[in-house]
Amino acid sequence: MTATPTKEQTLDEIQDFQGKYPKQLWYLFLSEMWERFAFYGMRGMLTIFMVERLLLSEKDANLKYGAIQAFIYTMAFVGGLFADKILGFRKSIFWGGLLMIAGSFTLAFSPEHLYYIGISFTIVGTGFFKPNISTMVGNLYKANDPRRDAGFGLFYSGINIGALLGGYLCINVANHYSWNAAFSLAGIGMTLGLGIFIFTKKTLGPIGFSPLLNKVSDAKIKIYDIMVYAGSLLVIPFILLLVTNTKYTDYFMYTVGPVAMFYIIYELFKFNKIEQQKLVAALIFIIFSVFFWAFFEQAGGSLSLFARYNLNHKVLGLTMDPNEINNSANSLFVIAFSPLFGLLWLWMSKKKLEPNTVVKFGLGFLFLAIAFYVFYYTRFFAINGMTSLNVFTLAYLVITIGELCLSPIGLSLMTKLAPQRLHGMMMGMWFLASAYGQYAAGILGAGMATADEKASLTVKLISYTDGYKQLAIYALIAGVVLIVISPLLRKLMHDVH
Repeated sequence: MTATPTKEQTLDEIQDFQGKYPKQLWYLFLSEMWERFAFYGMRGMLTIFMVERLLLSEKDANLKYGAIQAFIYTMAFVGGLFADKILGFRKSIFWGGLLMIAGSFTLAFSPEHLYYIGISFTIVGTGFFKPNISTMVGNLYKANDPRRDAGFGLFYSGINIGALLGGYLCINVANHYSWNAAFSLAGIGMTLGLGIFIFTKKTLGPIGFSPLLNKVSDAKIKIYDIMVYAGSLLVIPFILLLVTNTKYTDYFMYTVGPVAMFYIIYELFKFNKIEQQKLVAALIFIIFSVFFWAFFEQAGGSLSLFARYNLNHKVLGLTMDPNEINNSANSLFVIAFSPLFGLLWLWMSKKKLEPNTVVKFGLGFLFLAIAFYVFYYTRFFAINGMTSLNVFTLAYLVITIGELCLSPIGLSLMTKLAPQRLHGMMMGMWFLASAYGQYAAGILGAGMATADEKASLTVKLISYTDGYKQLAIYALIAGVVLIVISPLLRKLMHDVH
């Protein structure tokens, strides 16, 4: 990676761009799109592969899925921290991309024998890549630039184009060719994403360089870099142990969250009262996001197995594998409806009817509640344990409306509420909250699985849909609470909207 910043553009020149989007956003958009292709392509295969090829029970597969996803997002917190303190965003993205490519092709070489090793490389790599490219998007804008939300909205569309393509193609290739080819496809996508980043990074001016630049010697920077790279390789066997033994996952998750919170509280005292209140508001959003992702991320776990065994193969008269729908419908709906939501918020703003950020969060939960009630309602269309793919797809449309109320706002909020020097860490905290959501998602999914692996399709359908009804109730409660506390939370946010 380059040791000194390019002189092509200063930060002020980048942030004084004309029009709606800075040109650098498009390059980061394409890099993230292909990384998401790899990530969501892999995610859509994990649980099914563990049940059908590693012969795990549905309960154990859900727990392991939750553990894998939890560690991906936990490493995002660690990756954000090291980017803030030592590597900078550019080197973090480069290193993370290399590890993800290594993990994908390790899986492709021998999925059954090298599954957990490949997954462990991917977990650590995603941790370095995932939070830091999002933070670079935030750095393209001045603090109060009203175009920032539009930029994150576009970036979010890029994420979903990648997720749509990867989610559909990888499971399709696994079904019609081989698991080796499917994991290879994820590796190719990641290679494209990293390649685009490498060839366009010169347009980013000073954004993303090591925070140690001009503070310590180049020799010391290299030593610190090598220590981070070596440490991330040494942690892979530790991740391997945790992923293969879910009881160790429990111990880890009981530890890392409290430690991270204590660290944030320690940092809190270094800021003035207004900055402290903004950080408290950010933490409240983070806590609620844990619950949102615990429900939402059933997609890769229980909903993946529900789609595999309990859904017919007809949607709007077309024949499709239900897991192609499960893995891609959400992203397709985001791409289709995200621009419409942007126009809706704009129209409501002009009419002075637009809900504030906190209420939007609450609405996200309310739509999530409706969606899981629709998942539950599929049981009334069942014949011999097989139910309607059309109703299942409708639930994804509703779930997407909830996501559009919450997720793009969350990424932007972390960069607005956090002081500049904590941007990477707070983005990492946002992903750490996702880690706890993923962890909880695995536990919830395991709780829905029947104890009897030989249970009939009807028994499995009832077990899963009962679980979805419970999630609908929990999401409803969370949404109502958020809307009730919105006035207090808005006071803590001060000038941030």
